[in-house]
Amino acid sequence: MQIQQQDFISFDQLDILAKQVVEGFIIGLHKSPYHGFSVEFSEHRLHNVGDSIKDIDWKVFARTEKLYTKRFEEETNLRCQIIIDASSSMYFPKEKPKNELNKMEFSCVSAAALMYILKKQRDAVGLTIFDDEIQTQIQAKTNALHHQILMNELYKLIHQIPENKTTDAVKCLHQIADAVHKRSLVFIFSDMLDNADESELFLALQHLKHNKHEVVLFHVIDKAKELDFNFENRPYKFIDMESGEELKLQPNQIKDFYKTKMQERKQRLQLKCAQYKIDFVEADINEGFQPILMTYLLKRSKMIV
Repeated sequence: MQIQQQDFISFDQLDILAKQVVEGFIIGLHKSPYHGFSVEFSEHRLHNVGDSIKDIDWKVFARTEKLYTKRFEEETNLRCQIIIDASSSMYFPKEKPKNELNKMEFSCVSAAALMYILKKQRDAVGLTIFDDEIQTQIQAKTNALHHQILMNELYKLIHQIPENKTTDAVKCLHQIADAVHKRSLVFIFSDMLDNADESELFLALQHLKHNKHEVVLFHVIDKAKELDFNFENRPYKFIDMESGEELKLQPNQIKDFYKTKMQERKQRLQLKCAQYKIDFVEADINEGFQPILMTYLLKRSKMIV
């Protein structure tokens, strides 16, 4: 079924929209990169006659000369945490054609599609939303009610437009790294437009990898406006969506300098991601979420099959 434009406008059918993106495409592609972690140790109990010997803890037997059986808690193959930057810059552009998405809408629809995939695979998924503080922290679970709670959080993100909400990605990413279950797949949707020192930002990303997470950064950006500075050469008043600071100028006055600085920043981010083995996905909202998401999923399927 064709995805209709009204789905993007109202997002009342976000579940259906996500399903349309991946139904018939991803089933069979996704596999857990953490084979062998489908169960987690819970406790010991005395071994009874007739019990299987495969779960006997022989190390305990060597110390105590008593037979104990290891009990396990059933878990899913994969735990995933989806992280979304909800600072004001993620709602750029505020004025856009009805058939286009801003950065937040792009992130939420993409996140919904990933949640749908994880749900189909019976994998656990959680959601973290941050700006200058962690606003929402929902741990990974698998049940249908939990999935609907996550979708409702995405609905709220799309419809709210916070004014002058700044970002503190450094602090929040460190907190997330400490809170998220080890050996998780972590998706980050952010424009990475943080005023913090770059080295501190890179250390926060490294913290996620240090805790043994598999990290994927979707660098959500409006390439034409935010990287290429593609504006007509006439007077503009540029307003920082996070600080409210205003600047009046003609784009050609700073275009070359601006593009150079932004490209250098992006290249440093890509380099650090490669160094830390973080999967960097350039997500230009003008290309549409479907091609970007599908390209990533195909790449991932080749990595893990």
